[in-house]
Amino acid sequence: MNANRPAIERHPWPPYIPDGAQYLFLGTFPPKPERWSMPFFYPNKINDFWRVMGLIFFHDRDALWDANRQCFDLDGIKSFLDRQGIGLWDTGMAVRRLKDNASDKFLEIVEPIDLAALLDEYPSLGQVITTGEKATAVIADQVGTAVPAIGVPVDCHVGSHDFRLWRMPSTSRAYPLGLEKKAAAYRMVFHS
Repeated sequence: MNANRPAIERHPWPPYIPDGAQYLFLGTFPPKPERWSMPFFYPNKINDFWRVMGLIFFHDRDALWDANRQCFDLDGIKSFLDRQGIGLWDTGMAVRRLKDNASDKFLEIVEPIDLAALLDEYPSLGQVITTGEKATAVIADQVGTAVPAIGVPVDCHVGSHDFRLWRMPSTSRAYPLGLEKKAAAYRMVFHS
């Protein structure tokens, strides 16, 4: 074993998929726990995912933010996801952080998601939305398609399931696109 090789990290929690969910958002992998504001998907205070959802569904970027506690409102988020039929999971089940950070550029996926098995378990999922290029590449590889352009859906098939794959811009603040423009891109999924 190479002592200089980063340790393998396993995903810290299970998927969150409400009964009858139609939408599945797939990121790559959570940041390190010290960056979490909650033990749930997109936990970093400076990630824009929950602000994008706030703009789309509530016309308020901070609708899912608890200003008193200075963290995301996990109970409010779960209630929102249940009402909207939105599931969350990631494309990396086990990874190595090659630079000890959350950047997809330096994330080696050791064990990818088994999308066919997940869709077997949750057959109502018809829209698969990836939140960044690396997550999209994992899914595109599994379904044998090229990585689609941002906002241009591709009809896909895996196992016994047909679904529509959407590639969306990363919600990381490191991705050079303003919050309003990110929200406009993500809004397309719900208005299709």
